[in-house]
Amino acid sequence: MCGELMRIAKLICSGLFVGLVGAGLLMSRAAAQVLVDVSKITCDQDITQRITHSRTVNVWLSGFYAGRRNNPVVDTQALERNSNKVSRFCESHRDMPLLDAVEAAAK
Repeated sequence: MCGELMRIAKLICSGLFVGLVGAGLLMSRAAAQVLVDVSKITCDQDITQRITHSRTVNVWLSGFYAGRRNNPVVDTQALERNSNKVSRFCESHRDMPLLDAVEAAAK
């Protein structure tokens, strides 16, 4: 009986160990950096959502241009409107770099 309990305890401990190691590996993969060079994104890539994390890029762009204007406020409704405005502009300027399109659409 005691030998059986030890065997079960070892199996449980082994299972916990494997589970914790596996969870650690998954978390390290989830925390891996994804680098996006915004200067190389074209309008076409943005509107067809062929870039990873396109929503994050849109938020970054908003913050980038707000920083240029020394505006520390995030207006989420304006962010959505401006994102839609840039997307409409990009429909007819697919080869244009996204950074240039943001500036052109803002005029």
